[in-house]
Amino acid sequence: MVSTTRRGALRQGLAAGAALTLGGGLTSEGAGFAAAWAGELPSATDALKGSGGLPDWSDPAVNVRNMVRMQGSLRERDVPWWFTGVIFGVRGESETPRPLVRFEGMEIYWFKHITDGFMLGGHTVTFFRDYESGEFLREFRNPYTGRVDQVKPAVQGGNLGFSYTPRGIWPVRLSGEPLSPPVEKPLRLQWHALGHHVWLQHQTVYPPGMPAMHGQRQTLFGSRGEFLDPRVDAISSSFSSTVFMGWLKWMDMKDEPGHVIWHASGVKLRDIGELPKEYRERAEREYPERMSARPKSI
Repeated sequence: MVSTTRRGALRQGLAAGAALTLGGGLTSEGAGFAAAWAGELPSATDALKGSGGLPDWSDPAVNVRNMVRMQGSLRERDVPWWFTGVIFGVRGESETPRPLVRFEGMEIYWFKHITDGFMLGGHTVTFFRDYESGEFLREFRNPYTGRVDQVKPAVQGGNLGFSYTPRGIWPVRLSGEPLSPPVEKPLRLQWHALGHHVWLQHQTVYPPGMPAMHGQRQTLFGSRGEFLDPRVDAISSSFSSTVFMGWLKWMDMKDEPGHVIWHASGVKLRDIGELPKEYRERAEREYPERMSARPKSI
């Protein structure tokens, strides 16, 4: 969300998405997980030591496979997420962050199998809502400029994606061509487990050329029971993330000091039929081409 989601990752984000077989290595590795995960759930202490049936999180291939399970599905299919949140404005060090607007959106992902990993593609459609009333916003009275701004939805995706491999994650064209020379290093992520919970914290990778004030830190949550079950190709995940970026384009404050902070949270859905009715009807009416991330070549 993203994002992923989309949320991939969402966000915007999000982001989020997933897929199953990386090839012979992961196929045999999956069988190894099945043997290791049999029996009772390990204690929290054992889990944090990397024992008790949890996979070896220092293994880059393990990181890729389980990140995909958390973000999406090991099967090649649409994986939608729904998220909500609030955007805060920050003008200076002496000013308390000011809530400006709410937002609601969907990120939808598709993890395609490639030779040494996965390629993630998807879409994000975010609508803005009034902070007090919750109504969809078409106009916004800017508290910094005094102007009435025309609010435009945040819509992304369709042309670019990300390569997920044990050698790292980097932005690519959907043809598979990297946008810039990849920075390759073994993929190791920040995993945690306690009680019946497993969660993953990671920093979103952005395409080259993004403004300096642009970054996202995201946490994905799942149940230990699903995580340890090798039959589960798509973990029923939820997420929370914080995004730092410059003023929204429709605020027309490019040369003004300050920035915005998005705080978002959301859940993975089984299909777009689970989206809230008001949001889904508007998204289908205004952006029907964004309701699936299925590659055109399939």
